[in-house]
Amino acid sequence: MHKKIISLIMVVALIIMVTACSPQQKAEPVKKTEIMISAAASLKDALTELKPKFEQGHPDITLTYSFGGSGKLAQQIEQGAPVDVFLSASKKDMDKLNDKKLLAAQTRTDFARNELVLIVPEGSTGAIDSFEKLGTAPLTHLAVGEPQSVPAGRYSQEVFNALGLSAKVKNKLVFGSDVRQVLSYVESGSAEAGIVYATDARVSKKVKVVATANPKWHKPIVYPAAVLAGSSHAEQAKEFLAYLTGPEGKATLKTYGF
Repeated sequence: MHKKIISLIMVVALIIMVTACSPQQKAEPVKKTEIMISAAASLKDALTELKPKFEQGHPDITLTYSFGGSGKLAQQIEQGAPVDVFLSASKKDMDKLNDKKLLAAQTRTDFARNELVLIVPEGSTGAIDSFEKLGTAPLTHLAVGEPQSVPAGRYSQEVFNALGLSAKVKNKLVFGSDVRQVLSYVESGSAEAGIVYATDARVSKKVKVVATANPKWHKPIVYPAAVLAGSSHAEQAKEFLAYLTGPEGKATLKTYGF
């Protein structure tokens, strides 16, 4: 009897020793595919909120953003920047890439719209309360986007042309490299007024909107998106676009005023 007990104890001990010495099986980490997204600066807040939501539902994909003026981003893509998805604040910049066969077929889609607004610092008590008065208002610095590379700057120029203000405001203009820089100029008081998108003004507590541009004064502010023809991760990029244009993506964009 004692021999049986001793034998049983030895067997159990042997099993424990073998188990302890065996290498532990570790779960294989999920391999993530990085999707590079070049996006208009005005989309920064909405896309930043979307990132963790998308990645939670797509554990094999991670999103990396590059924000800036749509014109500059398009130029970088033309020069070979490794971009999977382009989100533009203007049709013109997307058309440019399309003409050069840089967009993946049948992936282009319009996903948002915006408005152009005139802003001043929150504590301003000046007489600037309309676009029409910009030519005569007592201001020395009017911040706008650089027309050649920033869609908001082009729309602003169209407004000036429509109202006959181009010559009157020419020497007052301070140019930003993207619409968020224009916003910062007004927030800091470096400019007495500025022209940005309604969505940009919405996220700042340091500025106030004094006027909204009549849509007839400028071309429609439409945001197109597309997967790039040179993308190495086209399928995953399409998944992101499907999410952006789906119910969750639209709801988030709407939260930010798009």
